[in-house]
Amino acid sequence: MSERVRRSLSGPLASLAVIVVTVLWTIPTFGLFVSSLRPAGQVADSGWWTVFTHPSLTLANYHTVLFEGGFGVSGGLMPYLVNSLAIAIPATLFPLVIAAMAAYALAWIRFKGSSVIFFGIFALQVVPLQMALIPLLRLFSQGVHVGNVAIIPSPHLAGTYVPVWVAHTIFALPLAIFLLHNFIAQLPREVMEAAVMDGASHFKIFRSIVVPLAAPALASFAIFQFLWVWNDLLVALTFAGGTPQVAPLTARLAQLAGGFGSRWELLTAGAFVSIVIPLIVFFSLQRFFVRGLVAGSVKG
Repeated sequence: MSERVRRSLSGPLASLAVIVVTVLWTIPTFGLFVSSLRPAGQVADSGWWTVFTHPSLTLANYHTVLFEGGFGVSGGLMPYLVNSLAIAIPATLFPLVIAAMAAYALAWIRFKGSSVIFFGIFALQVVPLQMALIPLLRLFSQGVHVGNVAIIPSPHLAGTYVPVWVAHTIFALPLAIFLLHNFIAQLPREVMEAAVMDGASHFKIFRSIVVPLAAPALASFAIFQFLWVWNDLLVALTFAGGTPQVAPLTARLAQLAGGFGSRWELLTAGAFVSIVIPLIVFFSLQRFFVRGLVAGSVKG
């Protein structure tokens, strides 16, 4: 990046443009939050901006949405919120750990066929997610049979979180391994060779050197994967169904959109509940996220 372009992007006009865009981008979310705190009558009669002249806020909408339901909807969002956490956290950690270890092995452990395996994993990214849903669903529900011979018996996983964890892990691994491999392969060779000379095993090198140095890349992928799993509806409905025992928050919100109809104060409260956790995760890891995005863009 030239010095002229760098000065232009860091000048007062660029900063003002960023502030204006940020404010415009934040207004809908702020309006959603304010509407979720207003009584039903005021939401029906006036816009959210009238809260500045006639402030009247309440947490009753959140209590109704989380614990009561009502208006043709039985039960609140709380069990589904717990289900979303039970799905999203393991479905983020499993591919993160597996991909990090695979990326280290493909980048720093020399063995025959490692390049072929890496490019094979890279090629798997072109397979559409929708093509694998039905085969995986049959595998989880029926196993694999050739004639009357059971090659893989039915695992009887229906009604559990396990099929959703496995599906999200499988779908995430190609991109995760590709991204982490490109980062881990750029780690200083001198550090790796010094660790080998000191007698460190591959597991110790991975745990003590690779994981700390690759923390920005790991955090970046963790944010993307968590947001993807948290907002997913297709994979969750296919493998978990819509039962209160395992269905995530997105499945319940789809039902609320029809059940609550025009009760905007409840719909906005439910929508804000669904975005609170991703916002907490993003801002908690934001520092590592920025470092992961700019890693490799500058030298020295």
